[in-house]
Amino acid sequence: MAVGANFLYLQFLFLGLFCYIFGSLFLQTSHIHNLHVVFVDYDGGSIGRAVLGAYAALQGPTFPSLIERSPSDFPTSIDLLEAVCKTRYWGALYVSPGASGRLQEALTDGTAASAYNNTDVMAYIWNEAMYAPTVDSAISASLELLSGAARVAYSTGNGTGNITSVIGPATLSVLADPWELQSINIQPTAQGSRAIYNTVVIILILIQEFFYLGTINGLYAQFKLYAYVDPYRIIIIRNAISLSYTFIGSLCVISTIWAFKSGWDINGSQFILSWVVLWLFAHINFLTIDVFTIWLPPPFVPMALVSWIIFNVTSTLLPFDLSPAFYRIGYIFPAHELYQGLIDIWSRGCNPQLHYALPILFTWELVALISSALGVFRRCHFAMLGEDLQKKEFKERLDAAVEFEMERVNKMKQKHSEPAKPEVEQKHKATRPDKAISEGGDEERVVRGELSLVLEQVNTNQRREQERTSTACNFGPAFNLLFSHEGGNDA
Repeated sequence: MAVGANFLYLQFLFLGLFCYIFGSLFLQTSHIHNLHVVFVDYDGGSIGRAVLGAYAALQGPTFPSLIERSPSDFPTSIDLLEAVCKTRYWGALYVSPGASGRLQEALTDGTAASAYNNTDVMAYIWNEAMYAPTVDSAISASLELLSGAARVAYSTGNGTGNITSVIGPATLSVLADPWELQSINIQPTAQGSRAIYNTVVIILILIQEFFYLGTINGLYAQFKLYAYVDPYRIIIIRNAISLSYTFIGSLCVISTIWAFKSGWDINGSQFILSWVVLWLFAHINFLTIDVFTIWLPPPFVPMALVSWIIFNVTSTLLPFDLSPAFYRIGYIFPAHELYQGLIDIWSRGCNPQLHYALPILFTWELVALISSALGVFRRCHFAMLGEDLQKKEFKERLDAAVEFEMERVNKMKQKHSEPAKPEVEQKHKATRPDKAISEGGDEERVVRGELSLVLEQVNTNQRREQERTSTACNFGPAFNLLFSHEGGNDA
């Protein structure tokens, strides 16, 4: 029954986790229309009309939504840059003032064609640091596609409709390539390691905290510190150790990211800020996993750890705009707030989500810290009960052994108090010494057997008492120390 129950628990758990993480990615491309890109036509000419015509052909669930706004709402491209920086839009597309007139003149005048600059026509603004693999395909690639479609629409529409002939190679060059879409990237993030910042890095940090927590628990279990050390002192020491460990661990993580940044434009100030945010996140998870081991039954601790990892990673896989609305529950998980904070740091403030990310992180820190501290008192209480129980069990076994020995001594006294015939006794000693030795050995085996039965009965009663009034406490996963004093002596 126990094997069957655990079989079902684990199967349903992992089935649910697989459904949860795959559900967040389900029909991802059909949610791309939830990504809004603002479009401003500062030119007001045929190029802007070509863009709108191309968008009408491309518009659909798998294409970002183009939101047309008046130049009065965004007087300059700097205003568009600020709107994207404040995450009001995922991107911005604009046509430069006078672009249609310059292009039309270049198509009809060879001299103007020679001086024509096809890079001063159309541009888009975006932030590659925000979910880099996603925005590369959903924003950048889509706007490049829109620009190409607009070029075709311009060539077949009113833009070149009045042109009857091409004058010279310069004009032909302009006709073949009327504009090149310019990319204004707030924070270029093209390095290969960007793909794991919000996935594998998160998982490794969580596993890192779990294993060291097991090492600390092994230390406390080995030396029985919960039973003999003041709880307040344990709280202070455990938090000092966890803060030091996560401090160094987060430094190693961010140093590795920096070491493999591959030309990524980030500076020392961003390094320090990223280190601080990672440190806070790591310590939150150390305390949270510790809370799991304190308050959950031991069989459910591994299940809770795996679920915690999946919930956190899922909250960072995609922007919530590309996942079903249910997955906005991911706002409550520390990993999501960590990633939002890192994006804000790496893009120099162009992801202003700290007004909710930091309060959520500090709330997790406070709740986990209090729960972990209360857990220390709980562990100390049950450790004392466990010590008392061990003393009681030892006393019961000792009493049983003493009582058994006293009964045996009394029986021996009664046996020796009976009168014996001197001649027979002397004859017995003289003629059968080997038999006496044999009887002595048999008597020892009998005594051992009777004593083992008594102690076994005591152990059975103790186990029943423990099951009836259990004082067991989960001290969490405990691993043997790699380099202990005893291990060094054995070597």
